[in-house]
Amino acid sequence: MTYQKTLLILIISLLSTNLIFINAAHARIKLVTLPDRDNTTVRLDNPQATLVEEERILNLHKGVNKVDFSWKGVHVDSDSIRLKIIGHPDKTRLINVSYPPNSQSLVWDIYSPRAQQEKIRVSYLLANIDRLVTYEAITDKDETKLDISSYMILRNFSGESLGPAMFQLDYGQGFMKSINDGESKRMLFYQANQVSISKSFTFDAGKHPWEPNKQDTNVGIPVHYELENNKTNHLGKHALWGGKMRIYQDDGRGGSIFIGEDKPAYTPINQKMKLYVGDSRDIVVTQRKTHHEKKNIKRNRKNRIILHDEIETMQITIENFKDKAATINIIEPMSGEWEIIKTSHPYTRKHHQQMEFTIKLPAKSKETLTYRYVVKNVKTI
Repeated sequence: MTYQKTLLILIISLLSTNLIFINAAHARIKLVTLPDRDNTTVRLDNPQATLVEEERILNLHKGVNKVDFSWKGVHVDSDSIRLKIIGHPDKTRLINVSYPPNSQSLVWDIYSPRAQQEKIRVSYLLANIDRLVTYEAITDKDETKLDISSYMILRNFSGESLGPAMFQLDYGQGFMKSINDGESKRMLFYQANQVSISKSFTFDAGKHPWEPNKQDTNVGIPVHYELENNKTNHLGKHALWGGKMRIYQDDGRGGSIFIGEDKPAYTPINQKMKLYVGDSRDIVVTQRKTHHEKKNIKRNRKNRIILHDEIETMQITIENFKDKAATINIIEPMSGEWEIIKTSHPYTRKHHQQMEFTIKLPAKSKETLTYRYVVKNVKTI
């Protein structure tokens, strides 16, 4: 196995037990080079540093063997370097570590009860490796299925060439690749086809204008795709890392249309990923407050109102001008100590300051949603 730059120059001396106390500088001259790495694993979970684990076979002699580890020109955290005995951990022992002065190296003293081959694992943190996860996705013409390709973009400025190595991100399945020092590489991480998606439109009363016909510009309703990261949906083998996703649509004639792009958040297994793909003018939502009154008024000794309950009625009209059925999520911000008195449609209380309605509208249809609520113990300023 050949490397343009070898990070770990692991060298072993064939010292007999009667040479243990020879001057260290003299002993290092007699060290000889070991075989190349057998296996290398590169962990990319932490964006601040990359964990590298490699295995080697040492040809040990009986007694104390000196192994030299050097990282000149490589961005290794010297305090993170570890050695673990794999083959015979009960008999072969690491008995000492020394750091020669003015040198990017260390020397391990490994005791072996007999002449033997010993498997070891060396691990260390390597800096200056940038990683970025990106996605490309194409939906079918009906916007019900999505084919996803995920790519890992690596930029290696660590001073060390890596590979062939097993690159692993999170707890997902690894992939065998190589990347040289100074090289940037875009590598296919995984693919998933026929992923089921649902399309929804979201009106947030706290963000969007209530009466779009009174606006100077067209008001768009945000459009999202939602997909579940589970095995029944051809996913669910590992978490989906956050990263830019470009989304295209099959135009039905062998080509594709660019729909939009989003940067979804990290999505664990069995959780939903939500993708923003633009705004729609084919869904119009108009909201009005049709009733307002004060009740249970409480006054102080000067007859001033200090507390009261407010009762309000809201009316929301949803119009679907599309040729297809649509699902519209209506988000209603709430404040104070509120309670629903009556509603025309079921709702979900997301938290103490938000409720949400999900309305499914047939093509070319219109529906009106109303709800009446009370806010208790409103202070009068």
